[in-house]
Amino acid sequence: MKKKTAAIAAGAAALIGVNAVRAAKFVPEKRNLSPYPEENIDVKRFEQNLSDAIKIPTIADKDNDAINWEPFDRFHAFLKERYPLIHKNLSLEEPVRGSLLYRWKGKRDDLDPIALLSHQDVVPISEGTLQDWTYPPFDGVNDGEFIWGRGALDMKNHLIAVMESVETLLEEGFEPERDVYICLGHNEEVMSSEFSGAIVMCKYFKDRGIHLDCVIDEGGAILPVNVKGVIDAQIAGIGVAEKGYADFEVSVLAKGGHSSQAPDHTALGELAKVIQDIENHQFKATLSPMIMELFDSVGRHVSYPLRLVTCNLPVLKPVLKKVMTKIPPAASLIRTTTGVTMASGSPAPNVLPQKASVNVNFRMYPGTTVEDVEKHLRKVIRNKKVEIVCKPGWKNASKISPTDSRCFNALREICSRMNPKSIVAPYLVMGGTDACHYEDVCENIYRYSPFLVDTGLLLCTHGTNERIPLSAMPEALRFFKIYIRTLSAE
Repeated sequence: MKKKTAAIAAGAAALIGVNAVRAAKFVPEKRNLSPYPEENIDVKRFEQNLSDAIKIPTIADKDNDAINWEPFDRFHAFLKERYPLIHKNLSLEEPVRGSLLYRWKGKRDDLDPIALLSHQDVVPISEGTLQDWTYPPFDGVNDGEFIWGRGALDMKNHLIAVMESVETLLEEGFEPERDVYICLGHNEEVMSSEFSGAIVMCKYFKDRGIHLDCVIDEGGAILPVNVKGVIDAQIAGIGVAEKGYADFEVSVLAKGGHSSQAPDHTALGELAKVIQDIENHQFKATLSPMIMELFDSVGRHVSYPLRLVTCNLPVLKPVLKKVMTKIPPAASLIRTTTGVTMASGSPAPNVLPQKASVNVNFRMYPGTTVEDVEKHLRKVIRNKKVEIVCKPGWKNASKISPTDSRCFNALREICSRMNPKSIVAPYLVMGGTDACHYEDVCENIYRYSPFLVDTGLLLCTHGTNERIPLSAMPEALRFFKIYIRTLSAE
């Protein structure tokens, strides 16, 4: 018995020793990357131009005829005024009303072009919230710490940074080897399809047989991660894919009538059971290679005691998945999410509903289609008489871009050389971007906005008091200049 106990103890000690060695070796790959030389950037001009851009309320609409085009015309005139070298040296087309497509001709026609995407439109201010803003949302106030207003984070900051960087490169006499396109959509926020600027611009490339080497758009950001004694880093999340979007209306029909003669279960009562069926049967979670690469990248940067755990993440996948499904933000990274968002029933308090409906919003994980969602609903809802209708405006999830491409490797190097604390990792974008529409002409599509912004500020996107710190601007300008020079080269 003593020998058996001793053998078990020896085995356990050996395993602990092996794990300790693994944890000690579980560190980021050493890369001897020198910092970049200083860049010529005009931060004050960027601040002023972003502030002025916010003052122009470029708000789109699903109905193209309902758009107020005056702000868009004013915004186009603003870009022409502030960026004279771009408008002198780059060709400009408007492939669909409102969207702008710039082409910076490269020296060589045998190289695939690169494209930088942004959208001009911003979301409107939610009704009844105007008085909650510290500064009016379309005043573009610069208080010395932040620039405030709608579009400060989504995404006039990104758009103006691209324009600033190209203008500065032109001032310096830079000439790209390959063509550089700047694609400025006008209606990303409304998920328009028929008049989508992004779809029309992608068709522009497809019709001309132009294959893009890479695309960069909004999506990931730079997030500070500082936990004393655990990790001190900045995560540069590169969006390699984005979720799909679909709204389904699920309805129960009934006879209706006067509420004084109500049955045991009205249409709304039956609908309550349907909602339970939907919410009690969530989509299956999966820890995809994309997410595991993210965890692996972060896990290698934590302090040694924690690396005893993070070096074993592949073994701990079942536990990790179970924990993540209990935390909504984490769960959204590993499965298609289900959100019951709106309900309707009777038009009056004393009338039994003849139809009760609920809207269910799905954000589809890559690999899950709209058809899969409908099949899932019909399977899990026990009441087979329900009506299930997919509403217009849906889109499937994007493909997953590779993490070993020329562009992704360049992004990793640029971020690492700009800041040694950077953890560059693939990321799944929860919302939608224009980038997904370019899949017919490009395989290497990445979503990354190089602004250091904490999570609290990111939550202001589309919300009250949207604002961007001035401190985030210099590095964004440096990034885009380096990115354009690097990716437009041979």
